[in-house]
Parts: sequence; structure tokens; C-alpha cells
Amino acid sequence: MRAIDTLKQQPPTRAAVEAFLQSHTFPIVEDRTVTFAYHGEATAVQLVHWIHGLESAQPFERLPGTDLWYLSMDLPRASRVEYKLAISHGPHRQLVRDPLNPNFARDPFGANSVVHGADYQVPDWTRPDEEARRGEVHPMRITGQALGDRDVRIYVPARFRRTRRYPLLIVHDGSDYLEFAGLQTVLDNLIHRLEVPPLITVLTDAGDRMREYAADPRHADFLVRDLLPQVESAWPVVREPAARCVMGASFGAVAALSTAWRYPGVFGRLLLQSGSFAFTDIGRHDLGPHWDPVVEFVNQFRRAPGRPADKVFLSCGCYEGLVYYNRSMVPLLQDTG
Repeated sequence: MRAIDTLKQQPPTRAAVEAFLQSHTFPIVEDRTVTFAYHGEATAVQLVHWIHGLESAQPFERLPGTDLWYLSMDLPRASRVEYKLAISHGPHRQLVRDPLNPNFARDPFGANSVVHGADYQVPDWTRPDEEARRGEVHPMRITGQALGDRDVRIYVPARFRRTRRYPLLIVHDGSDYLEFAGLQTVLDNLIHRLEVPPLITVLTDAGDRMREYAADPRHADFLVRDLLPQVESAWPVVREPAARCVMGASFGAVAALSTAWRYPGVFGRLLLQSGSFAFTDIGRHDLGPHWDPVVEFVNQFRRAPGRPADKVFLSCGCYEGLVYYNRSMVPLLQDTG
């Protein structure tokens, strides 16, 4: 029997509710069932999430005679879900983090509460490892013709030596990857564990992200004609396509793919995470004007993919709204070889 069902069988007293709250951690994860709770006066409470395929706002029930609200739902055992609570007082509605859940994740837009399914494991390579030596991050100024001058940051691995040459990784939204995804810790760990070779990483950011990363040819020119030659001149990197990778998430993945597509043979590796690869088979899209150049590019790519890179790693969460577009890219990329 679920914990909330046991509570429902008791008299609806304040003491019973307080005892229930004190004896559980929230959300309550019981096999495939997760129970969310909110304690307080409200006219309505909803779970707001970003799981594609479910209604984005799931209503809570109020335990009769109390100010305890709850929602039980199925959650695949290995899942990780970010969410907020929408608390309504009459016509006023406020989005808040779950007051009963101390676990949250930060992103460029704020922070969300996080719940893990029963079998979810935080990857150990994302956690700081005392045995892994830390690399260093250095500032660098890129003099640019395509988009003007830009400041980037350069990650170099522990035991860096200028007498060696290193593979090169270029990361779109580099500051966000450092701050919100723990990229430096991830790189330190993977290098320490010999899962990737010691490499030099360029962390670059856009001036106008929604424009520059939307398959803007000037951005491709900036990476290939401005940034790459200056990085190769200043740092000891291997000057071969097989040793160059460019990566990004969402619009950053579009920027990575479009750059490699416009300059075939420059990057031997692509890493694309949850790419915003929207396209149209017929008619127009309904995603808004910022997506027009993205759809135009992806439509062009689908007609003539060429060979943007020798190896591509593509990932997307199976409950993300972009998963259909990403799945549609896989056979196209496979057909390029």
C-alpha cells in the first residue's frame, strides 16, 4: 500500500498530517510510483514539468479536511525529472520549487526541483574526484572578422605540456556548461580515468545566441576562419580533422552541425545534445520567427546532408519535446557514413 493511502485511512487531523510529513522524504518514491506533496493553503496545486507526451500541468488532490495536497504518478525507474509546483490562490498563480524537496538543479533560467526514479544513479564521473588532478581554465581574446572580437576560455588538462599536442574540443555555450553542467569536473574525471585523452577545450559563448546559433553562416565563419586558426597558433593542438570535435546543446547543437556542414572536412567529430533540429515535410512550422533559419537549414541538410563529420554522437532525452526531430536525424547521419 502506498504511503499516501495509509494516511488517507486515518482521521484527517493536523497531528496525522504532521506525522506523515515528518516520517517521509519528498517526493515519496515507491517502486514506479512517485507521490508529490504540498502542505499549505491554496485553491489549486499543480505539478509543472517538461515531459513530452504528458499534460504539462498535472493537478494535485487535496486530502479532505486538511491542507495537504498530493499527486501520485508513474515514473520509469531510471528517470530523472525536473519540475516546479504551480500554487494558485484564487486568480493568482505562482511557480515555485517544491518546498518539501531539497534537491534542485540550476540552469541559465533559474532552478527546478529534481526527483529521481527508484533506480536512477547520478553518474560518478560527474562528481568531484579527489584523485583526479584539476585542469586549468585560461582567458583568450579572439580577434574576429565574421562576428567581431570575442572572449573565450581555454581549458587545459592537468600535466599540460607545451611540448605535446592535444586534441581540440570546441564547446558552444561554454560558460553554461562550466557553471551548470560541471564540465571542468567531467573533463578532469574522464581524463584521469583514461576514458578520453588529455585534450584542450575552447569554451565559447554567443553575443546573440538565438540568432548566431540558428545556423548563421557568420558563426560558422567565426569558428573556422577566426577562432580555429588563432587557437591553433596559441595552443599546441593536433591540426587534423580527426582530432577536432565541436559540440553543443539545443541551438548550440544546430550551430555545431551547421558549421561542420558548411565546412566539411574541418571537424572529424560532432557531439550533439538535444539538438533543436526542427524541420518541415510540408507546410510551415509553428515555432516562432527565431526558428525560421533553423528550419531552413535543417530542411537543406535533410535534402543534402553531405558528410559533416566522420563520427557523430547524438543524444536526446526520450521524454523531451525535441526527441522526434533528433530521432529523425539518426538515419540521415548513418547514411552519410
